Amino acid sequence: MDTHAVVPGAQAVSRAAALLRLVTAAGDAGVGTAALARQSDLTRPTTHRLLAALRHEGLVDQDEHSGAWMPGPELFLMGNVAAARYDITEIARDIVRSLSVRTEESAFLSVRRGDETVCLVNEEGSFPIRSFVLHEGSRFPLGVASAGLAILAFQEPHDVDAYFERHPDLAQRFGPAHDEARLRTRLRETTERGYSLNPGLIVEGSYGIGAAVFTRDGHPQWALSLNGVEFRFGPDRLPELGRTLLAHAHQLTTRIAAARR
Repeated sequence: MDTHAVVPGAQAVSRAAALLRLVTAAGDAGVGTAALARQSDLTRPTTHRLLAALRHEGLVDQDEHSGAWMPGPELFLMGNVAAARYDITEIARDIVRSLSVRTEESAFLSVRRGDETVCLVNEEGSFPIRSFVLHEGSRFPLGVASAGLAILAFQEPHDVDAYFERHPDLAQRFGPAHDEARLRTRLRETTERGYSLNPGLIVEGSYGIGAAVFTRDGHPQWALSLNGVEFRFGPDRLPELGRTLLAHAHQLTTRIAAARR
């Protein structure tokens, strides 16, 4: 059943929420109205009308000179309240830093939000050549980046099936390597290995590996990941990186369980 058809105002809320996600994903640089309209598949007048309403509520702000839209002050206040329940960045930050120091690669903590992952923490690696696919606030559908692939791999099978039913367009959006058959192969490989591998499927030459981090109930809700250039993730080094990543993911899972008792 389409809930938009039975819940008054649901479509407007959904569209506004989509715009908020796009604005926050753009970060400090902001994003223009035309780009938001294109990314959200809305007309420009509808996009501008929704943004004006969000600005009136303090949820977004607009730069007077560039016209770019950025997160508003109310989002900061709401985020502080929500952080008490959902945010694990403070207990995870030193683990992310340790992972980066041990491997010399850029390390990340991502969280599942619906059918996406959102990057929460980014620790730059010391190796001078880096990949810049991820940054704090960046979003990808589950199964695309290494973090989302690791999280999706450890979902219940019926949840994985439902995810593919909801997102039949992954190959169209991200290329043929993301069709259902190939994604399911990578999911199986992830569960067998314990960690995921993205061999340059988002940006050529940029490799990533990810490991799921679990709630006390055993649900994959977060992921640690490493990202770097291709030659740093070769077969001679990948197993060592994987072991280090899994050890840190297990450490964070244990810490989360202890902190939430």
